[in-house]
Amino acid sequence: MSLINVLQPHPEDRLHLRLHRARSVILTAQELVEIRAAQRTFEGAYVRTAIGQFSFALVVLKIFTAEFYSIGALFATYGVGIMLVSLYRRYEGNRQFFSEVGEDGMGKKKFRTSGNAVVVLTALSFGAYVSLLVLTMRLGD
Repeated sequence: MSLINVLQPHPEDRLHLRLHRARSVILTAQELVEIRAAQRTFEGAYVRTAIGQFSFALVVLKIFTAEFYSIGALFATYGVGIMLVSLYRRYEGNRQFFSEVGEDGMGKKKFRTSGNAVVVLTALSFGAYVSLLVLTMRLGD
């Protein structure tokens, strides 16, 4: 652990809900339902997609011949990228539900859309599809 990380407060100490730190807050039933729905919708979708990509990569690597290994590796890499976007989206979701305490001691709450995750996922998908087209065209050679 670096010295800079040691001196920074824990992320759950910065995030607050109803003047309680995120680490020690007791959520109401409605808040729990809202958090769980967001997790199912956003985090679950990304994780299911990543698992699907890993499964397809495994099928390609196990069933097809060695000339298809690069395509299987591409799908595995794409799955890793989607999993990383899922982690980022989880981080953003936590910041969206809880509010941060500013330097003046007052809570500030901003709604953040998932635009950043969408842009990253779009770029990742575009790169994967272009790579897949290139790899597919090279199969005949």
